[in-house]
Amino acid sequence: MVHPSPPPTGSRWEQVMDYHPTGPAPHNATRRPLLRTVLAVGVVVTVFGLAALMMGMVVFSSIGLTAAALAMATSAIALGIVVPTFLHVDRLEAEPARLLWFAFLWGALISTLGALVLNELGVGFVAGLDADPMVVGAVVIAPVTEEVAKGLGIALIFWRARREFNGITDGIVYAGLVAAGFAFVENILYLGRAYVELGTPGLVGLFVIRVLVSPFAHPMFTVGIGLAFGLVAHRRRWSSAWIVLVGLAVAIFLHALWNYSAVVAGEAYLLVFALVQIPLFLAFLLLLRWTRRRESRLLRDHLTGYGLNGWFTPVEVAMLADAGERRRARTWARHVGGREAERAMTAFQDESADLAMVRKHLHSGGPDPEWLRREQVLLQTITARRRVFLPGV
Repeated sequence: MVHPSPPPTGSRWEQVMDYHPTGPAPHNATRRPLLRTVLAVGVVVTVFGLAALMMGMVVFSSIGLTAAALAMATSAIALGIVVPTFLHVDRLEAEPARLLWFAFLWGALISTLGALVLNELGVGFVAGLDADPMVVGAVVIAPVTEEVAKGLGIALIFWRARREFNGITDGIVYAGLVAAGFAFVENILYLGRAYVELGTPGLVGLFVIRVLVSPFAHPMFTVGIGLAFGLVAHRRRWSSAWIVLVGLAVAIFLHALWNYSAVVAGEAYLLVFALVQIPLFLAFLLLLRWTRRRESRLLRDHLTGYGLNGWFTPVEVAMLADAGERRRARTWARHVGGREAERAMTAFQDESADLAMVRKHLHSGGPDPEWLRREQVLLQTITARRRVFLPGV
């Protein structure tokens, strides 16, 4: 290992070198942390359980068991396309599994249930007006209620898991998982109704349109909200709330535009599809590509600073900022040191990515004691991991 060299006088890296914790933070000696955790988990499980029960009753009462089973099987195919895409975007600095599951279940259960109720109320309200309630519901009411319902899930993660919400990439991933859950359950309802009303041809036709042609529809809209939360992740002030409102407005507008193109009949639908939906999808793919490259660049830039102070070699920095090199490094570690070395390399990569995000917080928010303590812990564990796959270094 290259031993750390002292930073130049006045360098912002003095925040790292001059901080010397006396040891790990003492644990709370009471049982209150455990009780709080149990209570929080109990509340979340209860809320999700009740929402699942209610959504199950809605699905089975409206389309029946056979249609629900067929619709669920076909709707799940979209998950096999959408979820791996967002996990691929998140592969360099992966989010905790518990938050990814929370995001997905919020979209699948809470957002769908809330939007279903609000959509019915909204359509009932405009039924007496001089307008087609189905068109108003699809173009005006649904975009507002559904994007707000999905956005609340992202806001909860942003509020309660602030140390795991590190920027634009995280916002996009959480938004994508919320939207994937929402689209999964919504597709079950739509596909099931198509089967009940039109039989197998109706199910297959709608499956092609909703699952194969446009599986990323809902994620494309909700990503606007996640992107906005990601932009304010490092300046959590009420004065930045307008950015989130703009993100919500963008999501609602894109959703309304997409629904409008879907309710237009005849040849105009194909024209609107070509002029609106295809460009939106291409822009969405470019956003995901830019996000992935941006996170790679952030990792390289922040870890280079540690490398200049002796914590990483240039080869390690290059490996940690590239997903393909990471994979090859894990294979190399398993070849030279077996499963234990491979696990150490995996942990080395994960903790190094966390370290880069910690440095990002410190760079933007100043020398917060908790982030400095976390930085020191990560530097120590990263050094210990290296000794496993590079013994004697």
